[in-house]
Amino acid sequence: MTNPFDNEDGQFRVLVNELRQHSLWPDFADVPQGWVAVYGPAARRDCLDYVEENWRDITPVADRDLAAS
Repeated sequence: MTNPFDNEDGQFRVLVNELRQHSLWPDFADVPQGWVAVYGPAARRDCLDYVEENWRDITPVADRDLAAS
C-alpha cells in the first residue's frame, strides 16, 4: 500500500497552522484541528510549488519572535 502523502497522482491541499508552518495534506482527509487549508485541492507538484513560493522561512513564528527580541 502506498502512503497517501506520497501519491504523485493524488489531489492535495496546503495547510497552515498558527505558527505559519505549512503541510501537504491529501484532499480526501479531513483538515486536522489547528490547521487551515490555504491552497488546493490541486496536483501534488502544484501544492509543493505553492509551499516553496510561500514558506521561505521555515522557522516557526514563535521562534522568529524570540530571535527578534
